[in-house]
Amino acid sequence: MNRTARDRGRDRDEEGRARSARPRDGLGRPLPYGAEGVPRQPEGVVRTPDETLREAQRLLDAGMPFHAHEVFEDAWKSGPGSERDLWQGLAQLAVGLTHAARGNTAGGARLLRRGADRLAGGPGSTAAAAYGIDAVGLVAWARELAERAGEGGEVEAVTEGAAEGADTAGVTRPAAAVGRTAVERVPVGPVVIDAAAEAPRLRPDRP
Repeated sequence: MNRTARDRGRDRDEEGRARSARPRDGLGRPLPYGAEGVPRQPEGVVRTPDETLREAQRLLDAGMPFHAHEVFEDAWKSGPGSERDLWQGLAQLAVGLTHAARGNTAGGARLLRRGADRLAGGPGSTAAAAYGIDAVGLVAWARELAERAGEGGEVEAVTEGAAEGADTAGVTRPAAAVGRTAVERVPVGPVVIDAAAEAPRLRPDRP
């Protein structure tokens, strides 16, 4: 098959597959050519489930969920179909944490919820139990983090002795409400997610 000029200029791995050679940081973000980045995970590595979980946990603890998701991808591509929901669900949790830590909190929240749904029941939950994975704990972690990440940067604040006029949401208060205590949703700065601090435990009783 003839390769186009565009194809000939694309980065490729040692086996000729298209793969960007640009260095990446710990969250998988591309860096300029020549910059010092974090080594990528090799693709297509066949690991045992225990090896997969150990390597993924190491990367999660190091604040590199993007790299952990690549380990989970290898597992779902090389493993049996009955375990597909398990490894895909774990990969989605890792990618969700990646996006949230990058600042894309809305996208991260969506992926965290999708991953949680894959692990909440059915084949994903069954396969998780076979390998000592705390599916219940991971689902709870993912949904709680998704809720925090997707809050939209608002918190509840108690206001007292408010003056008549527009409140923080632009709603005009009637004179009768002046001086009363009220609970309002007020905007705050963007939610900051630290990938290493938020890293989940895949198997609480094992590394």
